[in-house]
Amino acid sequence: MSEKTIKVTYHQLEVKEFPVGTTLKQISKSFQHYYDYDILVAKVDNDITELCEPITKKCNIEFYDRSSTLGYNVYSSSAIFMMTLAVKHLYGEETEVFVDHSIDLGVFCRIEGVEITNDVVAQIENEMHQICKDDYLYKKMSVSRVDAIQYYKKKKRFDKVRALKYISNTYVNLYRLDDLYDYFYVKLAYSTRQINDFKVTMVDSRGFVLSFPTILNPECTLDYTHHEKVFEEFQNYNELCNKISVNLASDLNQVVSSAKVDDLIRLAEANYDTQLVRIADKITDRPNTKLILLAGPSSSGKTTTAKKLTTFLRSRGLNLIQLSTDDYFVNKEDTPKDEKGEYDFESLYTVDLNLFNKHLSQLLEGKRVEVPSYNFVTGKREYRGHFVKLGPNDMLIVEGIHALNDILTLSVDRRYKYKIYISPLVQLNIDNHCHVHTSDLRKLRRIIRDSRTRGYTASQTLHMWDSVEKGERRNIYPYQDEVDVVINSSLVYEIGVLKVYVEPLLFCVDEQDSVYPEALRLINFLRNFLPIPSDEVPNDSVLREFIGGSCFEK
Repeated sequence: MSEKTIKVTYHQLEVKEFPVGTTLKQISKSFQHYYDYDILVAKVDNDITELCEPITKKCNIEFYDRSSTLGYNVYSSSAIFMMTLAVKHLYGEETEVFVDHSIDLGVFCRIEGVEITNDVVAQIENEMHQICKDDYLYKKMSVSRVDAIQYYKKKKRFDKVRALKYISNTYVNLYRLDDLYDYFYVKLAYSTRQINDFKVTMVDSRGFVLSFPTILNPECTLDYTHHEKVFEEFQNYNELCNKISVNLASDLNQVVSSAKVDDLIRLAEANYDTQLVRIADKITDRPNTKLILLAGPSSSGKTTTAKKLTTFLRSRGLNLIQLSTDDYFVNKEDTPKDEKGEYDFESLYTVDLNLFNKHLSQLLEGKRVEVPSYNFVTGKREYRGHFVKLGPNDMLIVEGIHALNDILTLSVDRRYKYKIYISPLVQLNIDNHCHVHTSDLRKLRRIIRDSRTRGYTASQTLHMWDSVEKGERRNIYPYQDEVDVVINSSLVYEIGVLKVYVEPLLFCVDEQDSVYPEALRLINFLRNFLPIPSDEVPNDSVLREFIGGSCFEK
């Protein structure tokens, strides 16, 4: 009897036949020549599937390497697991490693009881290369959640025990690498040989950064660039989390289940306001400051922050007048175009730089200026009799993606500027090894706000996200080291609140939609958090900018 075969359609174009039960890893070899890097994961009929899985029926298949969003998530998580195993090999099974947060092109990590030196990071990197060479398999196994909890209790891995406590699934997926078992809510690679490019860099005696290739630079791992102000703000927030004993999702869940979340909300909001009070004090103590520049990636809370900062400065006798770069857009037909010939609305040169700088100079000289208004329907600037003049206690504030780029404000001397970078530098993680990406928090915020204010579906927001991040990498991140201060707009409780609003939107993404796997990943991520009602969220909270009910929208 001839062997039964199944038809596999690759990218809706190429059809090949394979024996029933052939693994995706074996099938991927037939299509590897289409990729520059190792295939890491597959999409089978729009379901993200590991390469170890066999194919038993006719299906459509797509593959992904580390140059894609899906592949990058697999690669980075697999590299973290490999680093964890390297630490265990070097310092013993009982030694714990902490993956604290994203930073630059990697993650910041600590080792319990180990002072980090250049020799230590060299040993970790060498051991990771050896693990890569030894080609361990990432083995997935479905186990009873109760059995997994008992296993981790024996291993004294109480971060895993607490995390699994709040997952309702009867069975959970654990991954094995050598003799180490770990829990991840994302897919992992087939074997360590595929994770062959990474760097381990010492930051200071507290920890190191594990870096890996990115979507924009998949060919190799770039050297780590230290962003001191952003890094220290992460550390400040980490200290707050330690003080209030809310470092992990399970800690937050414990607060929620104990009906104490209202106190946590007030504490988090007070911490956020304290940041703004300190900044207001610094600005007040700098008599030369005439121009405040505020920028950060999408959904960082820039609008609310600018308005709250205005209030704190007014209480000190100072008044902020907002100047919007949107009103200085060039006429639509003069908008620069990208490499595809389409309008590039995120380019710096969408702004009439000459006119903007001319008006800045005139205002700072005490002159009266008629500020234009941009008509987005006609695509032209209009003048409607809106005159602005700065008084002795007035300052200008400019908020936007180009605010930190000195070309935007070339006519103003640096000593008159106060630059602020804002981002939700989330410190709350799933467990000691599964960190929460800062971009994921912003993505959840953006989905909710787009739905509420623009009528966009979650699918529409997810489809545009790669373009949004590309603009941020080009227009915002290069200038984060030149600022006077960094604001962390993350609120330790907010994922529980966001879950209530965003989960229904994510469930509406169709299974055939190309962004469905990303929506499912976010749903799986949110399963680690208990929902938190928004009733006690203050109406001046930065979170209200996204979920609605902000007093600043009135």
